[in-house]
Amino acid sequence: VSDITYIRTIEGFLYLTIVLDLYDRKVIGWSLYDEMSTEKTSLSAWKVALANRKIEKGLIFHSDRGVQYANNKFANMLESHHVIRSMSRKGNCWDNSVAESFFKTLKTELIYGNKLINKQQMELEIFQYIEIFYNKKRRHSALNYKTIEEFNQQKISYKNVA
Repeated sequence: VSDITYIRTIEGFLYLTIVLDLYDRKVIGWSLYDEMSTEKTSLSAWKVALANRKIEKGLIFHSDRGVQYANNKFANMLESHHVIRSMSRKGNCWDNSVAESFFKTLKTELIYGNKLINKQQMELEIFQYIEIFYNKKRRHSALNYKTIEEFNQQKISYKNVA
């Protein structure tokens, strides 16, 4: 799943785009820019996700109907990788609830209650939150309160036993 949110800084807004794997809840791709173009949002995060996870046959990519996902440039990118595109129903945020939930968690745990900082400081904070805390140390209720690493290690252990 993928989505975009805005993050306020003292110098203006940054736009965070994430690609999250529903299997293990890992943020496998993300981008953070001060503009909302397709190249800086959905395409940029998608390219990082491609570098981090192998595309398996039948992969479904879900997003909302925002212009960064609905345009031909992004649709053609998914099609070139034989990815099935799924989009939320018009005006229905519940269809992309996992991505929305990630943003709520990020903003609650990192953004809200903190003083406003500049864009460069915010970029560092977001990097540390996603790459060091969320993807490696945070326990996830969807994974039976395991970290992503613990969850994936358990999967490997089961494969070796079978």
